[in-house]
Amino acid sequence: MKKSGMMRLVRVHRRLLLAGLHGLLIVVAMVLAFLLRFEYSLPREAAPVLSMAVWLAVVVKLPVFVLRRHDRGGWQYAGLVDLRRLLGTNVLASAALAGVAVWGLGAGFPRSILGIDFLLCFLATAGLRFSVRLYREGLAREWQARGPAKGVLIYGAGQAGLAIAKEIRSNPSLGYQVVGLLDDSPAKQGATLAGATVLGTGREAALLVDLARRSHRPVAEILIAMPSARAEQMREAVANCRAAGVAVQTMPGVGELLTGRVLMSRVREVAVVDLLGREPVELDEAMIREQVEGRCVLVTGAGGSIGSEICRQVAGYGPRRLVLLDQAESDLFRIHLELLERLPGERVAPAVADICDAQRLDELVREHGVEVMVHAAAYKHVPMMECHLFEAVRNNVIGTYNLVEAAARHGVARFLMISTDKAVNPTNIMGLTKRAAELLVTARATQEGRTEYVAVRFGNVLGSNGSVIPLFRKQIAAGGPITVTHPEMQRYFMTIPEAVQLVLQASAMGKGGEIFVLDMGEPVKIVDLARNMARLSGKTPGVDIEIRFTGLRPGEKLYEELTAAGEDFQPTHHNKIKIYRGQRLARGRLREWMEQVRGAIARRDEAQLLGLLKDLVPEYQPSGRYSEILAEARHGHPA
Repeated sequence: MKKSGMMRLVRVHRRLLLAGLHGLLIVVAMVLAFLLRFEYSLPREAAPVLSMAVWLAVVVKLPVFVLRRHDRGGWQYAGLVDLRRLLGTNVLASAALAGVAVWGLGAGFPRSILGIDFLLCFLATAGLRFSVRLYREGLAREWQARGPAKGVLIYGAGQAGLAIAKEIRSNPSLGYQVVGLLDDSPAKQGATLAGATVLGTGREAALLVDLARRSHRPVAEILIAMPSARAEQMREAVANCRAAGVAVQTMPGVGELLTGRVLMSRVREVAVVDLLGREPVELDEAMIREQVEGRCVLVTGAGGSIGSEICRQVAGYGPRRLVLLDQAESDLFRIHLELLERLPGERVAPAVADICDAQRLDELVREHGVEVMVHAAAYKHVPMMECHLFEAVRNNVIGTYNLVEAAARHGVARFLMISTDKAVNPTNIMGLTKRAAELLVTARATQEGRTEYVAVRFGNVLGSNGSVIPLFRKQIAAGGPITVTHPEMQRYFMTIPEAVQLVLQASAMGKGGEIFVLDMGEPVKIVDLARNMARLSGKTPGVDIEIRFTGLRPGEKLYEELTAAGEDFQPTHHNKIKIYRGQRLARGRLREWMEQVRGAIARRDEAQLLGLLKDLVPEYQPSGRYSEILAEARHGHPA
């Protein structure tokens, strides 16, 4: 027998057992009700009535318990909600029995027995449930008394902290023992919640850990149970816990909690994203689903960190087909293998392709009947692209143009391009090419056709390929130094899932020609990020590990911007998404400009190519040798 069939059989047997227990309690309650009514001296003439009443009680009340799903187990977690639900079931079952008994047994049935039976049946069924919970919790205490349970302080005496405390108490196999709770609320000091006492505030963590050790109840970990804490609160809590000198873990954030039940198995180490305090994103799921469900969606750069997350989230909205386009076959293979579990058969299609190959793009769009195109493919590393002008323009500009034109030729309904804050007043080649790509997309939106073209602009994404977080993590693991370019450098940060959620929301809102800008929150100093990561790894910056400043690299800014001069702001109904409209290019000028760009690349003419880009993006401020090349070109001297 297959494992799934065996599991179903076990569930059926368990439900039959629980239904049988309920039936036994119903019989016992009715018999006791008769004995109490007649003061334990049952008259001879009442015996037939008792037999009929027992039979009716089982026939009438047991189906009510089954229909109300009281035969599904989980009794070790019984609480007040279960008690209220059980009370309602007993009221309903007793009311049904009363109607049947009065009609079937007539005047010979003592009415007072119904009230006694209801009370006894409720107490019996509730007692059965709570006895299971008491047994489990008693077993947990005995287990902890015998074995080396790990002592834990729970930081936060709210609903999340109480949920964790209850689970630890009811599940001995976790190997934890709650020593106490910490909470900064004066009203909770000294209170006993879920069997654990609030011992003090967060600032007293070090003292309480020391006292626990002296009283032979050592604390091995502090668990931060504040899933909705702001960034400042989280940083203070982590600092308090680190001062105590023990391991620190945290519960998932609010966004993660929405995906399932809180369990100790989901507790994890504190991550740098917890210290940024990003609020959960509220989505208009119906609007996004309307744009995706039943349609063929093509995602470029599908193997990258942003592209792969776009694919994951799009898969959840029921596309007819999801086409994964990337030129990196290994990354493409991984995301394809992952998505096959969610979109079986031919609903997910990998496509090894280069967006600079216009003929290949036409083939793919025509073959799959693409209706929505999400363009996430780009060369994005600033220092790397400063050394590769032609490749950056070829991929980020010509590749985008090829996609835009393919979408128009084949009547794609919606085209969305992922842009960046570095496209605003660019000072580097990567930002310059992305700004040029934005202008290509918005220019095409002015032409006739059914395609709606939009772009979405946001800043740095935590944990994406090549981002600062993985780099810092490697440097810390190697013992340092952590390299930061400048002590005043600031960047905006989002998590990958948050960025993609907002991208999909903006795409659904677009009417054509807009540049959507995502609310990135407050900018974060890179040096503060480095220090926080060091502390989370148990190291003190400047003592255990060095932070070394290396100086700004060519094209880098101290501060990033999200909007350019001359762009008109328009609010949207989503508080984290804004619309900006700026200049748009005439299609005729754009086609001529593209031909000149291709010619400059073919001739490897840096000066002409930079001049063409500068003409399109006059706010570009070059640095290093590109500044010199442009200056010489403007004065008529060959570079």
